[in-house]
Amino acid sequence: MTESAELNGANAPFSAVAVIGLGLIGASLAGALAAKMPGVRVFGVDTDAATCAAATDRGWCDAASGPDDPAFRAFIENDCELVVIATPVAAVDDYLARLRDWGYTGVVTDTISTKGHILAAAAELLPAPARYVPGHPMAGSEQSGIAGARADLFEGANWILCPDESTVPEDFQHLHELVTGLDARVVSLRREEHDAAVAVVSHVPHMVASSLMQLASAHADDTGSIMRLAAGGFKDTTRIAAGSPKLWCGIAFDNACALKSGLDEMAGILGSFAAALETGDRETFTRLLAEAADARRALPAAWVPSTEKLLEVRIPMVNRTGVVAEVCTIASSVGCNIQSIDIDHISEGNAVLSLILTDEGDMGRFGGELITKGYDFSIRSLEEEL
Repeated sequence: MTESAELNGANAPFSAVAVIGLGLIGASLAGALAAKMPGVRVFGVDTDAATCAAATDRGWCDAASGPDDPAFRAFIENDCELVVIATPVAAVDDYLARLRDWGYTGVVTDTISTKGHILAAAAELLPAPARYVPGHPMAGSEQSGIAGARADLFEGANWILCPDESTVPEDFQHLHELVTGLDARVVSLRREEHDAAVAVVSHVPHMVASSLMQLASAHADDTGSIMRLAAGGFKDTTRIAAGSPKLWCGIAFDNACALKSGLDEMAGILGSFAAALETGDRETFTRLLAEAADARRALPAAWVPSTEKLLEVRIPMVNRTGVVAEVCTIASSVGCNIQSIDIDHISEGNAVLSLILTDEGDMGRFGGELITKGYDFSIRSLEEEL
């Protein structure tokens, strides 16, 4: 039995979770919780009654309702330990205001792909803004809504969490446990870097896929013969172009500045290929292809950490604020995966942050960064204990 399968309502990081928005991501999260953390109470919220019914019929939510149903408020006021906001950005303020009006001071996270607006809204509206930890699962589908939702959507996926110096260490620990319990991988990222980073790896690629389909469509004749020539590579590259235009228009304008910058950079790269062709510069053209090929081959085929080679890193948290946020962000930046987090409270005001790392990433750089930031730490192998 896997670690995630053993998590239930009694020993899961949160015993009662409200998932607001039962679209592709929210419904998949509810399904994953039902599958991997049985016993955790999940209350779903959506403006569409048929979606709420589908979520309960599938057994993904113990109950589900519209936002104005008294059952939603009762769950928040009496039971809820974690609220996950999985709505479009436009709906964020209304739900945060409800949490404020109902006096909710528990943990809040989200799955929204841009952070600019929700960060400001959470700081203004939430009664306990330090307990909001931005999140973003890097998973999706060309399908939308609960019809495309899958309980295994997050398995092997990266899930961004953005703690900062005000984040309650135990809140991040519990969110980390929740995400890894769904068989996803936590990547810690500074909040101010989130929107620019996802523009490069998610938003620009979607616009490129859409542009490729525009190009092919413009050259298709009435019989559609060019489309019949589209082989696996073209179909794989353009799969995401089938996503919801309304959804992606919203994402694009929510992240307009970073997306515009990324598209300008992309245009420059394409221009380099075009210029090399125009001047007959085979050397430059080959170099551009080789750089891309080398970078692509360097991507891991899958996340398969070696559980036989675990390392424990222990870091005193004496008189230091923001330790969890800074250390976890450093670990992610050098490619180290944190398998688990524990906080040992030695005395009042004194604690030790214990991280279990898999054998990925650059441990030398990780140690060097910790030293540069002024941390004392110890590292030992757990391989012999397994």
